[in-house]
Amino acid sequence: MINNIPQPEISAAFTIEDIHKIREWNYERRKNMTAAEWLADEAAGAQRMLDKIARAHKKQL
Repeated sequence: MINNIPQPEISAAFTIEDIHKIREWNYERRKNMTAAEWLADEAAGAQRMLDKIARAHKKQL
């Protein structure tokens, strides 16, 4: 089951502390996931990135 843990606040400067917050958040979200849930979460994130890239590419055309 995927935890409903809120995303951490990231500073505008994007510091090493922000990276630690993100890593901790990802660990807490995923620590109780099954392998299938973890893969589905990864696939969903990858698809979001592919969609962003496609939208950015269309804007450049």
